[in-house]
Amino acid sequence: MSPPAGERTPDGADDDHAAHLERTLLQAYALIESTVSLHREGPRDPAAVVARTDTVPAGEALEELVGRARHSIGVVRVGTGEFADTVLRLLPGVPAGLPVRVLCATDAADPALGRYTRNPGARAEVRVCEGELREILVVDGAAALVRGAAESGTRATVVDDDAAARALELLFAGAWSRGRDLADHHQICPLLRTELARNVLERLSAGTIDEVAARDLKVSLRTYRRHVAEIMRELDANSRFQAGARAVELGLISP
Repeated sequence: MSPPAGERTPDGADDDHAAHLERTLLQAYALIESTVSLHREGPRDPAAVVARTDTVPAGEALEELVGRARHSIGVVRVGTGEFADTVLRLLPGVPAGLPVRVLCATDAADPALGRYTRNPGARAEVRVCEGELREILVVDGAAALVRGAAESGTRATVVDDDAAARALELLFAGAWSRGRDLADHHQICPLLRTELARNVLERLSAGTIDEVAARDLKVSLRTYRRHVAEIMRELDANSRFQAGARAVELGLISP
């Protein structure tokens, strides 16, 4: 739970460090995309390309990368199409015991994905993340496939540079930490997935008084308190503190 506005938590330095790390990783992702763009549009001078990249058919690249995985697989699934279909087709063939993490956008959170977490010997986990995601596959922290903004149709970019792949793996880990379990996601009432509910929960978590929260959200005090009561009921919470803690636990809001 966050402290009231104006107070600094004892571990505030850790929060600042986490925010700085996330900004740095986002800048690394932007650098990778910029490098890919330069490689695609500029002179074919290998010295000008920081990370070795190749634009290839997404389906073929997925099969090749998944087939050579030995330690871990992380994949982001944002919707339907060749990327998502190929991922679903390849998952059953992953060797038992190989850790697999599938992070889905809300629109791609197919309940059927749960079957991969129940297979004997499987070490697959599936989470759902509310934020904006890109289709990414990271294998062993050493190679990655990225569907960047410039890609269209069935094309994708393979990144074989170790440093770039590790940066993408860290970005994936950051998004993964903010996700919630697939089963929990489908148990959550649609009411709790709205932007209004998230705004209310953030204010409950921050300890904002009702009058200030209602003014911030531009609703009447009575309406705000009605939303609070509905949210607490859906979260089966006996107090506002418990509602905020439960919302963080489910990934509805950030810690």
